[in-house]
Amino acid sequence: MADPVDIEHLLSHGRPGETGVASRDGAALDFTAFAARATHWHAAFAREAGSRWALYFDDTFDFAAALLGAWHAGRCVYLPSDARPATLERLRGEVDGFAGTLPAALSPLVPVAGAPARWSPLRSDAEALVVYTSGSSGEPTAIPKRLGQLTREVSTLARLFDARVGPDARVLATVSHQHIYGLLFRVLWPLTTGRPFLARSLPYPEDIVAALEEGPAALVASPAHLKRLPESLDWTPARRHLRAVFSSGGPLPTDALHACRARLGQAPVEVYGSSETGGIAWRQRSEDDARPWTVMPGVVAEAGDDGALTVRSPHLHPPGEARFQTADHVRLVEGGFELLGRSDRLLKLEEKRVSLTAMERALAEGGLVREARVVPLQEGHRLILAVVALPSEDGWRVHAGGGKRALNQALRERLARRFEPGALPRRFRYLEAMPVNSQGKTPEAALTALFDARRPPARELERSPERVLLALEAQAESPYFRGHFPGMPILPGVAQLEWAIQLGREYFPLPPDFLRMEAVKFQQLIPPGTHLTLELTWTEAKGSLHFKLTSAAGTHAGGRIVFGGAPR
Repeated sequence: MADPVDIEHLLSHGRPGETGVASRDGAALDFTAFAARATHWHAAFAREAGSRWALYFDDTFDFAAALLGAWHAGRCVYLPSDARPATLERLRGEVDGFAGTLPAALSPLVPVAGAPARWSPLRSDAEALVVYTSGSSGEPTAIPKRLGQLTREVSTLARLFDARVGPDARVLATVSHQHIYGLLFRVLWPLTTGRPFLARSLPYPEDIVAALEEGPAALVASPAHLKRLPESLDWTPARRHLRAVFSSGGPLPTDALHACRARLGQAPVEVYGSSETGGIAWRQRSEDDARPWTVMPGVVAEAGDDGALTVRSPHLHPPGEARFQTADHVRLVEGGFELLGRSDRLLKLEEKRVSLTAMERALAEGGLVREARVVPLQEGHRLILAVVALPSEDGWRVHAGGGKRALNQALRERLARRFEPGALPRRFRYLEAMPVNSQGKTPEAALTALFDARRPPARELERSPERVLLALEAQAESPYFRGHFPGMPILPGVAQLEWAIQLGREYFPLPPDFLRMEAVKFQQLIPPGTHLTLELTWTEAKGSLHFKLTSAAGTHAGGRIVFGGAPR
């Protein structure tokens, strides 16, 4: 590990050229390569007039070089959490341009050759960054950050965790650098302490195992990833080489904590914070008890009259006396606090107040579901409640015995003991796992999308990095059946292709541009109510998504869909 240097002085101070910065596909990328790449990005940003630039990269080395190049050119960087069309369209009105692995239609900036830059220290008060909340409870909100805030927070991480990680560990990550947690832990902290990082993310457990076979490392992860560590893999390299594992995005469930201890050989360091506040507190649980959270240096935690946590922190802007009230209730203890749960999400439904938090708790306490989320849906002129749930073994047995309607009814009967009839959920979706974004969080938009009549209810049967098998139902109420054809409704071929693409994007990093179809055949008609199996296989090298739709009647459709352009 090289001598620490803060991000404001990294390029002006420099490092020996052979110092490792990152690795990509087994090849080492050193500081000479990093400084050269940052120089090319600096030249590109410096010759453009706009001061606000959105950056989106899949490769973390390229992202880090572009970030430093933009900052040294005096630009403010906006970090979209994803590259979905709606996200990029919203950003058009907020930024002067785009850079990175983005669709050609956005004319993204590219690095240019130029004379070696003369690096000067960056200004601590520079308006350096705009990040976005995860949107878990609504539309994403822009959060501005000054460079000094980031420097102070990285210094705090080094003070707390450098000794734990050790001098020889690389940094691996399952989470994206496009979010503040990933930016701090997998980019800025490694850059300032001289630890090499892996330039790509590790979305699957198999990837984590393979990466840990290469030597000592720290893993930056989230509960969504740590909840899915299969026992069938050989975790011996993890237990031998893993120096530390970090988790942020929510408290780790007890069963995931057990899996981490058994497979990774240690409990994660859980980090509590938000885009608005930065890091607030941390803990590591060697036992199953709800160990209190330890407040980070410089952070002051207070409880308001309603018990909600209020934070004063040098990571806020402005630092010092600025306060931020969270939505979490706490009990203060010596040196920290205990989390008591989120503030109730109250909704007025048919003139009565309904606590969505209490409804979720009641569903989970009934034994038929492991986890539940309640979301409001607008149906015409009325507001209704919908449930997305992960059934327990008992819940799936009810589902298998009497179908979805039987499980719906069992859950409504349980809720009827505590809630008014008019407040009971009217729509349900049952999944094996909650949909998550690149930060491992479940945005409300992803939950409401599950109730789009154009999207078929899908249950995951099998999954690997390149293949997924899904159980679908061509529901009679799908709008695709309307008028196609009167008196004899069948599912259009275009709808079958749309399902393959839509679900393919949920499971694989498909590039944004549809190029063509190959060997597509529609062999049997699909009437309303057909229960289908959809097999999707992604071949990244060819940009090809193979799909096959089958049922008890045989094969209905299949073929390949080819994509191009920068991957999402």
